[in-house]
Amino acid sequence: MKLLGNVDFLKNQTAIKVAAFVFISIAFFYLGKHWSDGSRQFIFFSRQSPSDTTPSSPSISVSPNLNKEFNISSIINTTEPKPAVSVKNEEKPVLASQAAPPPPPEIKIYGIVDENGTMSDDFEIGEFDPDLVENWGNGTDAEAEAEKEDVKLTFRVKKFRLCEENRREYIPCLDNVEAIKRLKSTERGERFERHCPETGKVLNCLVPAPKGYRPPIPWPRSRDEVWFNNVPHTRLVDDKGGQNWISKKGKDKFKFPGGGTQFIHGADQYLDQISKMVHEITFGHHIRVVMDVGCGVASFGAYLLPRNVITMSIAPKDVHENQIQFALERGVPAMVAAFATRRLLYPSQAFDLIHCSRCRINWTRDDGILLLEVNRMLRAGGYFAWAAQPVYKHEEALEEQWEEMLNLTTHLCWNLVKKEGYIAIWQKPFNNSCYLSREAGTKPPLCDPDDDPDNVWYVNLKACISRLPENGYGANVAPWPARLQTPPDRLQSIQIDSYIARKELFKAESKYWNEIVASYVRVLHWKKFKLRNILDMRAGFGGYFLT
Repeated sequence: MKLLGNVDFLKNQTAIKVAAFVFISIAFFYLGKHWSDGSRQFIFFSRQSPSDTTPSSPSISVSPNLNKEFNISSIINTTEPKPAVSVKNEEKPVLASQAAPPPPPEIKIYGIVDENGTMSDDFEIGEFDPDLVENWGNGTDAEAEAEKEDVKLTFRVKKFRLCEENRREYIPCLDNVEAIKRLKSTERGERFERHCPETGKVLNCLVPAPKGYRPPIPWPRSRDEVWFNNVPHTRLVDDKGGQNWISKKGKDKFKFPGGGTQFIHGADQYLDQISKMVHEITFGHHIRVVMDVGCGVASFGAYLLPRNVITMSIAPKDVHENQIQFALERGVPAMVAAFATRRLLYPSQAFDLIHCSRCRINWTRDDGILLLEVNRMLRAGGYFAWAAQPVYKHEEALEEQWEEMLNLTTHLCWNLVKKEGYIAIWQKPFNNSCYLSREAGTKPPLCDPDDDPDNVWYVNLKACISRLPENGYGANVAPWPARLQTPPDRLQSIQIDSYIARKELFKAESKYWNEIVASYVRVLHWKKFKLRNILDMRAGFGGYFLT
């Protein structure tokens, strides 16, 4: 009451504005009510256009809608009437104004993926039959019957025959005797390289499995033992048994104690020694991708797997029979390959560390052309670990080999980080500054600027140093496991169709394969099959593997 009685309150500007607003609102309300209810007369003023005969004079007319009621809401909500179909006469049928569109083409479905790209459960998977290979026989035809629209059809399918018994381990591009005989020279290991059959001479039979083959022992047990009949080779047992490589366990198994020529006390102890020698070599962190040259039975790579390191174990198919067969049977990534006259099938800067333990390779021959290939594949700032007799023995011939190796690595601008016991470890430079500061004429020279270090398919080795990218691509990778999902800067220099959206493609591929592989596991029952070795024939960015 005190506030209402206060005279100053009426002088307040806010009160005046509120009162004015209320007054205007009431005025508009009554005006609107008057025009909508009180008078519905609409007056129109018109003026005819003047003419030559009649003078122009203004006129006033009243709206024809005077005193008529209209329901505006019904007008607003009224739907559009359907167009009437015109009929010319009663005898002719009614014709549609527009013909119906043709049906969409039938979607063809291949395999177990439907038209939406998702996995289908509507198929069957045959069980593994261990007697199938042995009882395949050499028949060339097979009869089958099928019914279609109540008509029984019989058809004959021609099948491949089994190869001869002596081809149980035949590799077409490595066991091509005719091509090897035509080689001009084999002194540099040319016979261990790819020599695929010519057109018309390709293999036209199925290479049989080893006699008595059994489903592999599942991982991780396979790291330590495999079935003898699956890899029936005993020469390694005779030659390397004393070095803790491999031994016979009973009559039906091979056992792998985990040793090697230079690490007879076990690969784990050997790996610990390397990490202690160079603290920057952190397996599973900065060191993720490794190459093991002359891998033997791949114990080095097998014992790196628990340390989150993927090792590509390579070896030629030589007098030690097929070492790679042991590695794959154990469940370790491996490939038949040899340092000879051509580049290995890996791009530049592919490996964080390359390891050679008594790999029987003369790294200094032909002006160091084989070590230059290691340099090409080694990542900027990567490491080369060499365990061999020249490192620790003091015989005259071996000391000369060590001096040659030391001289070559110095010219390569490699830094001898540590030499301890029978292991020497070098580090590759991070950029080209050391190469460019060498004296003119120093060998080996830098490769030409137009040389593509990623061009590897049937490309001969080059006695030159592959240049590193000036922008640092290849060296600046994220540590593991962030590296798994982080698109590398080097992605911008790879030859692919996309130019702008490369990082988006990198991430999208991972997501795509994650969904596809989840479907594989569900539909194909991969857990039941206990798969270990898988070959991805179009790797892309590696999304399939990481999934």
